[in-house]
Amino acid sequence: MHAPIPSHRYFPYLTWTEIEAMAHKQDVVIVQPMGAIEQHGPHLPLIVDSAISTTVLGKALAQLDPEVPAYSLPPLYYGKSNEHWHFPGTITLSAETLLRVIHDVAESLYRAGFRKLVLLNAHGGQPQVLDIAARDLHQTYPDLMVFPLFVWAVPNCAGELLTPHELELGIHAGDAETSLMQVIMPDQVRQDRCQAEFPQDLPTDSWLTMEGALPFAWVTRDLSASGVLGDPTLATPAKGQQLLDSLVVGWVRTLEDIYRFRQPRTAGP
Repeated sequence: MHAPIPSHRYFPYLTWTEIEAMAHKQDVVIVQPMGAIEQHGPHLPLIVDSAISTTVLGKALAQLDPEVPAYSLPPLYYGKSNEHWHFPGTITLSAETLLRVIHDVAESLYRAGFRKLVLLNAHGGQPQVLDIAARDLHQTYPDLMVFPLFVWAVPNCAGELLTPHELELGIHAGDAETSLMQVIMPDQVRQDRCQAEFPQDLPTDSWLTMEGALPFAWVTRDLSASGVLGDPTLATPAKGQQLLDSLVVGWVRTLEDIYRFRQPRTAGP
């Protein structure tokens, strides 16, 4: 039940007595992989975001220094996906439900003595919710360090492999995600159904963008009839492997940084 997480890094395989006896629990890194069950066009399965976050984490944990104590929780497959709910198969939590789930998981871990929680998210529709959850948890438990992190935020080679147009607008089921899925779950990619689609009539000569410093609100149906935002026909397993390898390297380094991290403190009393 642990794949692709290494079995010795899978939190549910521990016993309660092993957790009770665990040394230096305040430094142990607990990771919650997060994704979504939502449409990804006609060619990709609903599980894309969850598959990416869990696979990247699993491979990073496999390469992590054995001296760094880090464990993965079971993936949180459901997320806030209401931007896709016009497409059949999408399952979405409300922002309130997701906040409550994160809070209750974190509180349970805190009660057991853990003080470092990573929210490792691969779904672009919920970083803001994770930011709020992390800040509120730290406000409630000042010694709890929560890291709301996006799987694509570590240095990676996407800029070298994707076209400028794809880097700007290929944000869902396009070249990058399709290439990764050709490596992670090749049997689940319907290659013959790949089709490119990009948003039409976006503001021109304007600072306003879909995502960025000055965004406007949208749902996927506003921008795409197929559910695709990008060009999956450009995807290749070779690109997918390069992307995966670079993400894993970035996450090994990030997990090591989190293990060493100490909460900043003021100089005052």
